[in-house]
Amino acid sequence: MAAVFLFSGFVKANDPLGTVYKVQDYLDAWGAFSLSGGSFPYLASFLMAAFEFSIGVYLLFGIRRWATSILVLLFMSVMTPLTLWLAIANPISDCGCFGDAVVLTNWETFFKNLVLLAAAVCLFKWRRFIFKLVTTKVDWLISLYSIIFILFFTIFCYRYLPVFDFLPYHIGADIRKGMEIPEGEKPSVYETIFTYEKDGVKKDFTIDNYPGDSLWTFVDSHTVLKEKGYEPPIQDFALMSYEDGTNLTDEILADSQYVFLLVAPWLDRADDSSIDLINEIYDYSVEHDYRFLCVTSSTDEAISAWQENTGAEYPFALADEITLKSMVRYNPGLMLLKNGVVLNKWSANALPDEYQLNAPLDRLPLGEIQLKGVSRKLMEVTGSFLAPLAALTIIDLLWMKYRRRKEKKQKKVPDRADNGNPEE
Repeated sequence: MAAVFLFSGFVKANDPLGTVYKVQDYLDAWGAFSLSGGSFPYLASFLMAAFEFSIGVYLLFGIRRWATSILVLLFMSVMTPLTLWLAIANPISDCGCFGDAVVLTNWETFFKNLVLLAAAVCLFKWRRFIFKLVTTKVDWLISLYSIIFILFFTIFCYRYLPVFDFLPYHIGADIRKGMEIPEGEKPSVYETIFTYEKDGVKKDFTIDNYPGDSLWTFVDSHTVLKEKGYEPPIQDFALMSYEDGTNLTDEILADSQYVFLLVAPWLDRADDSSIDLINEIYDYSVEHDYRFLCVTSSTDEAISAWQENTGAEYPFALADEITLKSMVRYNPGLMLLKNGVVLNKWSANALPDEYQLNAPLDRLPLGEIQLKGVSRKLMEVTGSFLAPLAALTIIDLLWMKYRRRKEKKQKKVPDRADNGNPEE
């Protein structure tokens, strides 16, 4: 249970914006659109990561065993029926329990939660057997440190992109290969269902029996999966020129030169604190004959307002909103491509400046894939968490040992009563 909560909280902290998007999906499914567009999803994302990770630490170290077991049981008692509803109603594709690190279907999530609910009941019943790794007097220190660590890690990943990128547009990914279907594999077959109404009666049609009667009124449409097949990691990558509507996808992916993509799903909500630096990068790309595009799903009004407010002279392209949210977990973010391969990504808070872009990209480290291995990053993050924890534990043991020695010395104070000759 400790491992599950630690992993779940950590992957949410690693990709807080992804958790925000998932919370918004839930709120939209419940019709809470007013909450979906505000700050609530961000607050929920940060709190969920901190809560789950902290519960994992509490279980691992045996801290507050009674309260922790109660919280785990209550949490699973809420999540299990919620995931049953998800499995039956299927309002969203997956619950997002483990972010994009481990994607489960809604039914898989429900059965997983049934197992965890049973484990939570056992945990509550036999909570007195949970082993304590630290003394009671240092519980608060371990607890406080864990919360501070996960909050700082969440803020870091929010501002500077996830440390572990589980999305298909990670650094080193070949977008063209990600769109291909391997030889011998069959693609999934979908069918669009059109709902029409006539004389108060609603009826579903497909493209094969589309109603020819003009008295039918269109109501709704939805797509259903008819036959499950191979689904490539990247399915909706398509860029269309904002100026003339030209399809730029193949041209961008086949470009043997460097291509900068400024990814901004919503320009009206984009962080404009690095506008000057973005314009400098555009000037740099013009100077070295690199392509630069701002890719967005914004409206004409939002694009015009962005151009006016920022002095943007770069061209724009349109793309699917969900695709853009998967490309870079920031609004805006910058992506560097060459031959369709993702060489680097930055959030607006970590853009390269003039000191880093002081030569053509083929002569700079930025023009090559600079990628740490997963094992190395895992060791760094784990070490940054466990090393201070180990230090706190050792300090606690030394302090308790010192206190015991001091108490023993106080008990062995020699009797200073005068034992000399009474007459003297």
